[in-house]
Amino acid sequence: MKFLVCIKQVPDVSGNVNSGRMVLNAYDASAVEAALVLTEGTDSEIHLVLIGPDSAKETIRKALAMGASSAVHFVSAESDSMDSGSIAAQLASYCAEIQFDIVLCGKQSQDTDAGLTGGMLAAHLKLPYATNAVGLAYQDSYDGIVVTRQGDSGQEILQLPLPCLVTCSNDMNNPRIPSLKGIMQAKKKSIDARQFENNSLSSTRILNYEQPAAREPARMLEGETEEKVTALVLALVQESGIF
Repeated sequence: MKFLVCIKQVPDVSGNVNSGRMVLNAYDASAVEAALVLTEGTDSEIHLVLIGPDSAKETIRKALAMGASSAVHFVSAESDSMDSGSIAAQLASYCAEIQFDIVLCGKQSQDTDAGLTGGMLAAHLKLPYATNAVGLAYQDSYDGIVVTRQGDSGQEILQLPLPCLVTCSNDMNNPRIPSLKGIMQAKKKSIDARQFENNSLSSTRILNYEQPAAREPARMLEGETEEKVTALVLALVQESGIF
């Protein structure tokens, strides 16, 4: 079985967005982990594909160090304008060249939170797909996979024939931290570098990332319970305009 996992390099949202630190998208890391769990103890292949600048090679190496087999890197210029539509089109063009059984994507990326690429890619490839998966299992008798997805009103369990596409939630698992052995092995694994075909399909352009405005510090009310209630009511009346 061959897994194709689509990954992305994104700004590190755990820190200052203007720090310039880039990391593997958390939802994509969960997709890589899901593929690793499903293929453990088998001769299955996990192939990565990333579209991004030359610096994204380090992000690919991290996913390879987790245990993926190989990768292709569509190298884009820093000035290239890419949105979900253009990314999906490039991925679909690549998928038409190769054989695969299951395509896994993160359900969204941490930079835009658009959550559109997976569905667009499935439409391009005319594949059955499921979104927001929190569980995956292979079913021999069915020759497909069973997907547990988080819906609006609870969890849903779906059967998908192969080939198919699934977008993964970061609630699915805890991605493994690459071991020293995995890091060393990743340096020897193949990354096929290709040029990103900027076909001007993007209809949106990111101008800048900005940190959200800082919240005002909280005010702690002192005294006994009745005193604190009185002070709170006065603050609501005099400052917030609620009453």
